[in-house]
Amino acid sequence: MKTIICGIQQMGIGVPNVAESWKWYRKFFGVNVKVFEEAAEAPLMTRYTGGVVHSRTATLALSMEGGGGFEIWQFTSRNTEKASFDVQLGDYGLYACKIKSRDVAASYAYFKSNGAKIIGELSKNPNGEPTFYVEDPNGNLFQIVAGRGYFSNTKHPSFCGGVAGSIIGVSDISNALKLYRDILGYSVSEYDVEGTFEDFAAIPAGEGRFRRVLLTHPEARKGPFAKLLGPTEIELVQAMDRTDVRRIFENRFWGDWGFIHLCFDIQGMDQLKEACESNGFPFTVDSSETFDMGEAGGRFSYVEDPDGTWIEFVETHKVPILKKWGWYINLKNRKPGKYLPNWMLRVMGLNKVKD
Repeated sequence: MKTIICGIQQMGIGVPNVAESWKWYRKFFGVNVKVFEEAAEAPLMTRYTGGVVHSRTATLALSMEGGGGFEIWQFTSRNTEKASFDVQLGDYGLYACKIKSRDVAASYAYFKSNGAKIIGELSKNPNGEPTFYVEDPNGNLFQIVAGRGYFSNTKHPSFCGGVAGSIIGVSDISNALKLYRDILGYSVSEYDVEGTFEDFAAIPAGEGRFRRVLLTHPEARKGPFAKLLGPTEIELVQAMDRTDVRRIFENRFWGDWGFIHLCFDIQGMDQLKEACESNGFPFTVDSSETFDMGEAGGRFSYVEDPDGTWIEFVETHKVPILKKWGWYINLKNRKPGKYLPNWMLRVMGLNKVKD
């Protein structure tokens, strides 16, 4: 079986309070469909939590507009720690989460009128497409970008959908491509430019010179949830002037404050493990078999990019379709690359949380 990258399943976000953070994300991004909510220990992650098993609570939520979801994650056995320094553009790791919008200018007006902390003004990326940046109440940075595809129209007042990708700080773009292009299949370069940029100007340290490469995938992703997860992009950013670049999660635990991982929904974990190892990206964590997340289950693993950024893979085995009726679907033996029918994906929208 060949590995299939089905799309970005979710961006993991470490927060100090899941309930408060999710309420903000529902209002501004429309990620109001709860896939699961679970409180438990994380025994398989001790490699990244100081050798100690810590407890946490996590909620996976998505938007029926399409795009990846959020895994909103909070330690319950310790405080969630912020970086001890001011994170700046070019620092290594998941710097910003991209959110798709049907109308970027209308999204900008909504965010502004509702008191969100907008960084800078409405501007343009190197392709001339409109974009802007906004901070959540915890200081996490999101880039609103023109959407490349949608599953349905929820008519959310912010015009936003789910996760469309990420800005990732790297030390050497050519080296980073060995993972993001050769393993994850982002092989189309929408732009590869170096200089100073209008849309970076208001971001901390964004006035300097950068090389930035925007990557997309040439074909539509396949797999059970691919139509819902939709097309995504990865933007690699390398600081050309800075000498004080640091790893965003330096001296902190996985699960701490910020973007903790970028998770891909996949099929064919064993084959992916072989491919990652042969290309110099061995699994650092592997659940090996179905890992129970209460309302969902699957096999998960982690690799690190050349700068230590955490990339998660999940092979979904069980997922709730309509929890109040006890309707779950078993995907473990499903034919690789086959889509779930649209009507079944739409039923998941009945798990919407109303404010």
